[in-house]
Amino acid sequence: MKILVLNSGSSSIKYKLYDGKKFKVLYEGIEEEVFDFHKSFKNIFKKLLKSSIKTLDDITCVGHRIVHGGEKFSKPVIATSKVIKELVELIPLAPLHNPSNIDGIKSIKKISPNIMQVAVFDTAFHHTIPKESFLYPIDYKYYKENKIRKYGFHGTSVEYVMKKYAKDHNKKINKLNLVVLHLGNGSSITAIKNGKSYDTSMGFTPLEGLMMGTRSGDIDPSIGLYLQDTLKIKDVNNILNKQSGLKGICGHSDLREIISLKDSGNTKAKLAINMFIDKIRKYLAFYILKLNRVDAIIFTGGIGENSAFIRDKVTKNIDFYIEVIKTDEEKSIAMQTVKLIKKVK
Repeated sequence: MKILVLNSGSSSIKYKLYDGKKFKVLYEGIEEEVFDFHKSFKNIFKKLLKSSIKTLDDITCVGHRIVHGGEKFSKPVIATSKVIKELVELIPLAPLHNPSNIDGIKSIKKISPNIMQVAVFDTAFHHTIPKESFLYPIDYKYYKENKIRKYGFHGTSVEYVMKKYAKDHNKKINKLNLVVLHLGNGSSITAIKNGKSYDTSMGFTPLEGLMMGTRSGDIDPSIGLYLQDTLKIKDVNNILNKQSGLKGICGHSDLREIISLKDSGNTKAKLAINMFIDKIRKYLAFYILKLNRVDAIIFTGGIGENSAFIRDKVTKNIDFYIEVIKTDEEKSIAMQTVKLIKKVK
């Protein structure tokens, strides 16, 4: 059994081919600056045919990372025509990513219509967040009619590191209380209670929550309205998503560069790092209080895994067990895909 995992971004495709038993990576790569997804998927299959498979029939199934599943999808599903139609209806919730995710499914159908495909959702793990935490304090009709609520993201990563921690420490998942910090260019923090997502910092979109590489995170919503007096809505959206966060403060989004600049005396770099840490500690303290009992604080993601400096600053004077676990979203997608197809076969 061979499983192909596709992680399609707005302009890139990360892919890994797995052995479906031990989940060993047989081949991996990335297609960058993608403008024609169908053409790129053809290129991926050509590379696989030269290196790891004899025919396309050697691939048992394809697992796709889907960024937004809305309220409809709380677990992986077979990517049927009906599911594709429902994903199209969710595009307004994730206009940058869901279209490319859908293109991936459609392209595979054209290239090899007999391969079973599975959609694995980034939002699914957070479906257990209680209503008092996922609702926004606005007119309730906007939740009922427009589905405006907190959805949360990075769920595939958070679920993976939770299960890895439980396995490594011989703990029962349904007894675990954890705080998971997925820190990277996109950052979030999740409170896990009894093995289920209890609250998370990202919300209706991935813009809410922590200060990030280029995203603002939490700000007064009136700022966006105020800026619309002189700017177009699309420009405000671009500012908040692509020109804010670390980049907005010091002109750089790569934390390694920013730390280097700080060390050389750059005051804006120092300010950006202090703000980044302050926002994380604010959420961390909140989630520790909310959980009451915390078994561990787990760092993952590019910054969480690799920056001891940030980890030390974030956890200063916080007396809990701290661990670093390398995330593997693609492996998690492969495992969830295999689990589903074994049920339906």
